[in-house]
Amino acid sequence: MLRSVAEGVLTHQSALLENNAVVVQGESGVLVVDPGLTESEMACLAGDLRGRGREVVAGFATHPDWDHVLWHPELGEAPRYGTARCAAVMEAFRSDPNWKDHAAAELPPEIAEEVPLDLFGLITALPAGAVQIPWEGPRVQVIELPAHAPGHAALFIEERGVLIAGDMLSDVLVPNLDVLNDTNDPIAEYLVGLQLLEDVAAKADVVVPGHGSACGAAAVRARIELDRGYVLALGEGRVPGDPRVGATAKPGWEWTTDIAAEQVRCLAERHGRGGTPG
Repeated sequence: MLRSVAEGVLTHQSALLENNAVVVQGESGVLVVDPGLTESEMACLAGDLRGRGREVVAGFATHPDWDHVLWHPELGEAPRYGTARCAAVMEAFRSDPNWKDHAAAELPPEIAEEVPLDLFGLITALPAGAVQIPWEGPRVQVIELPAHAPGHAALFIEERGVLIAGDMLSDVLVPNLDVLNDTNDPIAEYLVGLQLLEDVAAKADVVVPGHGSACGAAAVRARIELDRGYVLALGEGRVPGDPRVGATAKPGWEWTTDIAAEQVRCLAERHGRGGTPG
């Protein structure tokens, strides 16, 4: 099930939400980014790696959404890194005695019984000031982005020309803003995140989003512009006209329209106005 997207970089995609686990080959083993979703899929990934004689020596969670902090015992006990904010969010989540019930409530009903939760969210914060993953392999730059979720990060492997974008730059998943709080501006934050990605994407040959298909340099420019237009429309109080929304959404992804409508509603409540469909 592993597919090569660049020299020494492979992906393994889940069936339900098209989550892309990314495997980066290093000197003594591999780095696994965002494995998921079901027990059988993660066991399959582990089996594929064993078949290739590859030991997992490090993991990374791009952000603290449930589908990006999963793990399986067969992947081993390597440190699973994340940004300090990502690790703090998961530590706080697991401190609740009922955390496993809360995690289970977030799971899609189609796979709720198939997602292992014992190792859910066990994330190690990167060392203070670290801008790359500490492992024996190609330099993996960590780019923390003020977009989508607390501590969300993209990874850039310049030696391999690969940008791992987390839950951004997808061809199936629309931009999903960070949760509103008393002080943040999720529209401005997301636009900053897109600019940071655009700066790095100019040096990448391949971009792997958290969901959907990987793409090349030419296609990623179009994705960035599509996401930027989508976010600007949200800021104007409109459900964006976007090929990932409504009747043009990929079959099975029609629910992205609900994301857009909910974000418009939340932003309108803050600004005291009503949202209008686009």
